[in-house]
Amino acid sequence: MKTVRLGRTGLMVSRVGMGGIPITRTPLEDVPKVVGRALDLGVNLIDTAVGYSTSEERIGIGVAGRRDEVFLATKTPARDTRTARDHLEISLKRFGTDHIDIWQFHGVSSEDWKKILGPGGAMEAAKEALRAGKVGHIGASSHNFEAAEMLIDSGAIETIQFPFNFVTPEAERLVKLAEEHDVGFIAMKPFAGRVLTDNVGLAIRYLLQFDNVIPIPGVEKAEEIEEIVGLAEAPKPITKAERKLMAEIKEGLGSRYCRQCEYCLPCPQGVFIPGILYLKRLYELWPQERFFSWKYVSDSVASAEGCVKCGACEERCLFRLPIREMIDENIEFYNGVAKGRAEQ
Repeated sequence: MKTVRLGRTGLMVSRVGMGGIPITRTPLEDVPKVVGRALDLGVNLIDTAVGYSTSEERIGIGVAGRRDEVFLATKTPARDTRTARDHLEISLKRFGTDHIDIWQFHGVSSEDWKKILGPGGAMEAAKEALRAGKVGHIGASSHNFEAAEMLIDSGAIETIQFPFNFVTPEAERLVKLAEEHDVGFIAMKPFAGRVLTDNVGLAIRYLLQFDNVIPIPGVEKAEEIEEIVGLAEAPKPITKAERKLMAEIKEGLGSRYCRQCEYCLPCPQGVFIPGILYLKRLYELWPQERFFSWKYVSDSVASAEGCVKCGACEERCLFRLPIREMIDENIEFYNGVAKGRAEQ
């Protein structure tokens, strides 16, 4: 497969990588087959996070004996030095390796970045790890445009990971900014959180238009990565009819698609709006055991009790989403699936 330079990391990575969430749904005995097939096809960048359930362990199983064929990228949500150190050791153990190629600060906001760079912040742990050879390069992920711009401008990271797909073309400006600063751009959510699973080919081809963008679609089955690699190896120009279809899909989702940018926060009542609006997607992404035991989910649901329908969130939302209605819809969905699980 064609490789491209991932910004100033200098790493020559495959034109498409592999995201690590769906592998948690793969039967354990099939994990080596799925990951091995990706490696066989030339995919050499696999991304995950310390908080992605069993993902790191499974990827470790999949790359066993082939570690030198892949760049492993993972993420820590830690903002302080001590927790970041602990997370790094956990990730190394799970992967079964002595180094991680790209270690990223996970889901960074502007306030988070101040903590990370401050005294006792996670950046201290990252620099220690660089000196010790446990980490090759430092990156960050974010869902917030302003935070991502600040991260790219800072000069402190070598890669940025941000949601990018044809439903969120606003991210194109970040792609350009990353290129100007020689920061590698890793495109998460290429299928918009499974919204575009009926349009996989179009979603991948859209991203392949950008030479400095590396999509990391999540993969659960070997045939999925085969399809994606096939698209990357023989990309076709997007036709006028397809552009019209893309616009129609985007328009259809516009009033109900949360980009997780967090501009709606902080809620005066402490409601964690992004978590609530993502409940349906999380339920589709994760095994049920993980979904219902996940503190992120339970805390998000519990926070909904504080909603007084004041509408402050909707005034701040850049995409004018009917957030109050969507909160009700997602909580109703959650209660329904929780009831169904209890009755099983």
